Amino acid sequence: MSLYKQWTEMVTEYVKVKGEEAFWEEYMQVETAIYKDILANHSGSMKLVISEAAKKYNTTEEFVMGFTDGINDSLNKSYDLETIKNTEELVLDINLEKLYYNMLDAKAEYLYTLPQWEAIFSDEKRKEIKKQYNGSVIVRNENKIGRNDPCTCGSGKKYKKCCGK
Repeated sequence: MSLYKQWTEMVTEYVKVKGEEAFWEEYMQVETAIYKDILANHSGSMKLVISEAAKKYNTTEEFVMGFTDGINDSLNKSYDLETIKNTEELVLDINLEKLYYNMLDAKAEYLYTLPQWEAIFSDEKRKEIKKQYNGSVIVRNENKIGRNDPCTCGSGKKYKKCCGK
């Protein structure tokens, strides 16, 4: 069984036994510790061996695999997670702008507010990335209905006299 499959099954079992809140509490601690190290040493790419990282961060290989799953979309070259072995050396070539954006998208405030970001991006740059993110999640209706257009409900009345009231 692949390590990725072990990770997904472990999450399911963990939530059944200890609850979702307990899972997120433990996972967030592991994830935060790893990201603090990554962001503190953000120059170049980082090498990661899952079995070694599990020992370093005092956690299981499955939790480190979960971290790898989470960061995979922020890498310049992503990995096929199903094929990763616990002793394989992974080179994490991280696109930091994409990582920050993805943290905003995941609503991981505990990660995108880490003080280590201050050494990577200026406050203005972080605001710019947040503005890009906010712009991507706003739904804009391109076909605006005018007050005097026929109502879209099919009543035959003007919009302002029907659903636009």
